[in-house]
Parts: sequence; C-alpha cells; structure tokens
Amino acid sequence: MSEILTERYINFFTDFGFKRLFGSEPTKACLIDFLNSLLDGLEAPIKELRFRNTEHLGVSELDRKAIFDLYCESESGEKFVIELQKAKQKYFKDRSLFYSTFPIQEQAAKGEWDFRLKAVYTIGILDFEFDEDKDTPDKYLYNVKLTDIETHKVFHDKLSFIYIAMPKFNKKLSELVSHQDKWLFALKNLTQLKNVPDGFRDEVFLSFFKAAEIAKLKPVERQAYEQSLKYYRDMKNVIATAVEEETDALRAVMASALNEERRMKEEERRMKEEERRMKEESLKREHEERRLKEDAFKLIEQLKAQLKDSGTNTDDPA
Repeated sequence: MSEILTERYINFFTDFGFKRLFGSEPTKACLIDFLNSLLDGLEAPIKELRFRNTEHLGVSELDRKAIFDLYCESESGEKFVIELQKAKQKYFKDRSLFYSTFPIQEQAAKGEWDFRLKAVYTIGILDFEFDEDKDTPDKYLYNVKLTDIETHKVFHDKLSFIYIAMPKFNKKLSELVSHQDKWLFALKNLTQLKNVPDGFRDEVFLSFFKAAEIAKLKPVERQAYEQSLKYYRDMKNVIATAVEEETDALRAVMASALNEERRMKEEERRMKEEERRMKEESLKREHEERRLKEDAFKLIEQLKAQLKDSGTNTDDPA
C-alpha cells in the first residue's frame, strides 16, 4: 500500500527527487538555469548540456572507479560533475578532488596532444555544513579555484569547485534578491510549499514545480519515490539519534548509509548495462534475421534460374 503523502511536492534531497528534477531530459532546462545562477558573473552562460555516462574508470583495470550523481558537458565542452551530498563525510573534500580528476583524464588525446583542457566544474549541493565554518552562519556558498596565496589572484581557471551548504541558507521569501536565491529557496523548501510562490512564475520555475508535483507521478514513479524518501528519512533519523546519544556508532552509521547509496548507484548502473546489452542482442537478432531472409531470397532466385535453364534444355531437339 502506498504511503499517504501530505506534501504537494517531492523532496529534492532524495535520490529520486534529485534525478527527476535535475537529471532528466524533460527538466534539463532547470539544471541549466540553476548552474547559470551559480556561474552568473563568473563564466559565460551555458546554453545547452549533454548528459554523460556517470560511471568512470581509471586509466587501468586496477584503478578505482567513480560513479557521479550527474555528469554533463556543455555545448562548448566544459565538464560539470554535480553531486548531491546528503551526509557529512570525513574526507569529503578529498573525495571531491579525486572525482574531479576523471573529467580531466578523459580529455587526454591519443597521439600528439598539447595538453589544452576544457574547464571542469564540481558542484556540490550539501545537506550539511562544514565544521570549520560553523561560526560563520552566513557562509553557505563556496567558490573555489586554484589561487595564488600571496596575490589572491586566480592562478588557473580550468578547475572550479562550487559548494552550497544548504542548512545555512535561511533566507525567507521576502528576503530573496537574486535568481540564485530563488533556486536555493526552492530546493530547500520544496516540501514545505503548497503552491508556486510569487516571483517564481517564469517558465523555468513553472516547469520545475510541475515536475515536482507528487500528484503527477505515475504509479511506478510514486513507488520509486516512496522508497527513496524512506531511505532518506531513515538515514536522517539514524544520524540524528547517533548524535543525540553521542555514541561512537556515528561513523559506522555513516559508512553504512554511504555504502547503501553506493550500492543503489551500482544497481542503477547494472540495470542500465543490462538494458544496453539487451538492446545489442535485439539488434544482433534483427541483423541475423535480415541475413537469413537475404540468403533465402538468393537461394530461391538460384533455384528459379536452374529450373528455367533445365526447362530450356529439355525443349531442344536431340
């Protein structure tokens, strides 16, 4: 039996919500608009994005692989790794840096290459805050580049990290100023909203809220969302309980939750691979059937020719 959901809109911070609202072709314009709001004034606006394979392997078979939440490429070749991080991780920054190396490595051209790179952006939407900035409640946006320590000037602009600590974004509807403010408000407060707020009536936000409506989900989509929501709530409740009890189990809980998330991503990858394999087998069967029909047609034509020749020889006088 389906769970009774009182909210009008889905929870963005679930795997289902994130992929539906930012990781699908029908809502790709929402992702483009969101990214442009983060890059406003920093880079040229993105006009188009192409979703890429989220699984990346190392240089050799022994290297560790990475599975991104979303991986996209702009019309001019810039790479975007977008991650929804629901729980704090001890070496999160190291992991983020490690993941950024895959879009760099894949640009290496075979043969002669002058090492020219397209820019790589790692975007982290965080459902937690950095411990080192707990005393700065207004610091929720981080824009990180390779910078010279002495001059504070950007040393190289091809590698960027943008993180949003969502718990620290606490602006009210009346305090929203920029387009970026609107996006962060919508993402954080989506489940609390009953209607599209005033000021969110442009086309991109209307399509975003329409895609987020629970009532518009198909039965199989609703079931997938309920499972994703249950996992998200369970993870949050377990973490909250561990913190309240101040036990050493927090690390194990976090590891278990992250392992479960990795398992779900791996299962998703496996299903896609199986779907691809089945399509290939179907194409092979079609090709074989075509070949057999062509061979049969050729054989029939040969038999007709032989019968025709045989008939001609019979009619000739001895």
